[in-house]
Amino acid sequence: MLKAVIIDDEPKAIQSLIWELSNFKDEIEVMQSFTDPEEALEFLASNTPDCLFLDVQMPTIGGFQFLEQLDQINFAVVITTAYDEYAIKALKHEAIDYLLKPIDSDDLKETITKIKKHSDRFLSASKLENMLLNFNSKYDKKRITINTDGKLLFLDVDDIIYVESDGNYSTLFLQDQKKLVVTKKLKEVDAILPEHYFFRIHNSYIINLNKIKAFIKNEGYVVMDSNHKIPVARQRKSDFLEKL
Repeated sequence: MLKAVIIDDEPKAIQSLIWELSNFKDEIEVMQSFTDPEEALEFLASNTPDCLFLDVQMPTIGGFQFLEQLDQINFAVVITTAYDEYAIKALKHEAIDYLLKPIDSDDLKETITKIKKHSDRFLSASKLENMLLNFNSKYDKKRITINTDGKLLFLDVDDIIYVESDGNYSTLFLQDQKKLVVTKKLKEVDAILPEHYFFRIHNSYIINLNKIKAFIKNEGYVVMDSNHKIPVARQRKSDFLEKL
């Protein structure tokens, strides 16, 4: 059974779509609906539907602006609108379909078929991803696997010098002055890195212990192989010295 979320600032439009979807109650059900996009963002932060029916024109946050505020979109997006001028923009935002209001039952049936195909592909990809993640963590202790921007990255831990936090993102500073920005918070990256090699030396930094060139005690920072200076948080200093 497919799970759907509806976002539309007009309650009547939501009621109309729910009624249309009831004709396909054996295939799809509405898990939640919202007239307030902010409330929908909070809901989607901890819930994952199979599809999202999204109105384009809303007074507080427009539909396309709403999609840009999501950390990740791992469900099918269907744009709903009374205007046909947004079709190309919908495709650019990777929507799987575009429905004009009032929504036609035959069009909705075709859309549900597309949602099913999208859901099946996503489940297959998730199974493969989990298999790769489990294999890599079990058999290769010197490599880590990071899932970011729809890609699985396999990195040798010896190539990572340090990691710096940037809010909801983290930057991995690699050998040869290369950088890699990933859509993960620092604590998520910390959970992936093997603790034998890495240490969170500061709220904003994780360092590779094998890449330390010097520890400047009186000034409270380390110098990495890349010559970057990383501060040592006062409350982490004793734990850091034990690691060394």
